Amino acid sequence: MQKITIKTTKPKEILDITRVVNDLLIKNFYDKGVLMLFCTHTSCGITTANLDPGTDEDILAAYDAMIPKLNYNHPHDPSHVGDHIMSSIIGASLSIPVQSASMVLGSWQKVVLVELNGPKERRIAVTFLPEPKSYASG
Repeated sequence: MQKITIKTTKPKEILDITRVVNDLLIKNFYDKGVLMLFCTHTSCGITTANLDPGTDEDILAAYDAMIPKLNYNHPHDPSHVGDHIMSSIIGASLSIPVQSASMVLGSWQKVVLVELNGPKERRIAVTFLPEPKSYASG
């Protein structure tokens, strides 16, 4: 298993980590299979997104609008319960097919880390599952 460390710089932000993930893919000679990414935190998530200029702010505004402002009961810090909820909705993991040592992403898809309670140092565990070799039946 490999690890990626990302330092976020804002309380809420969307970071394009496609190049970092791709560099790891190339460095480890992963050719064909499934790349699995797992964010080891409860107030950020990992997904894919289109990151045209301003889209990150639109996405964050939509996330904020989805979470009701309630009197939460979380004993640690009720002010960021919404971040935990949104992290669960976004998800902590992402699986990406790999073909010919390249992630199979759509034209506009980027691999993104969604920071919801930063700035912090975030870790992503990376695992690669190679495609099984196929054997010709004889």
